[in-house]
Amino acid sequence: MKTIVLIRHGQSTFNEHYERTGQDPGHFDARLTALGQQQALQAREELAGAEFDIVLSSPLTRAIQTTHAIFGHRDLPVHVTCRHREKLESSCDVGRSPIHLKEEFPHLDFDHLDDPWWHHEPSVATPFAVEPHTLFETRVSAFRDWLHAHDAQRIAVIGHGTFFHALTGDWMRNCEVKRWAPARS
Repeated sequence: MKTIVLIRHGQSTFNEHYERTGQDPGHFDARLTALGQQQALQAREELAGAEFDIVLSSPLTRAIQTTHAIFGHRDLPVHVTCRHREKLESSCDVGRSPIHLKEEFPHLDFDHLDDPWWHHEPSVATPFAVEPHTLFETRVSAFRDWLHAHDAQRIAVIGHGTFFHALTGDWMRNCEVKRWAPARS
């Protein structure tokens, strides 16, 4: 039986600022705060005895940092995939070029990612284009089916709040761990 564990990234600089002010601080590809790092280390302890065949991480920096904090000490394959990237609706959901990600995280493979790999509309003059809800829902459904068909039986997925809400119907706290069984869409 397939075991899938969803883990929302730790608190980011965007989360911290937005929770305090209700304003988008303009933190593109936001990083973890000290609290976010702490939350990831707590999740590491929570998952210490859990066995996984693969770890799937979103390419957004806060997810990669969370992945590293939780699983970096284990000999597990980590696959970075934009299939479950966050819905682009805030500055923090704009990613970075695979070239820049590779410079910061040389131990991971980003060669398979498009540039840009996040939702992008070249004709939009603002700093970013909000991802249309229909495209987002199609992507969530495709990810659910992809997970269901994946060969690995024990999968950890490090991702994002809005995406996981669309996938499961539940809002997850930063670094919350949720065991989940995908239903076919």
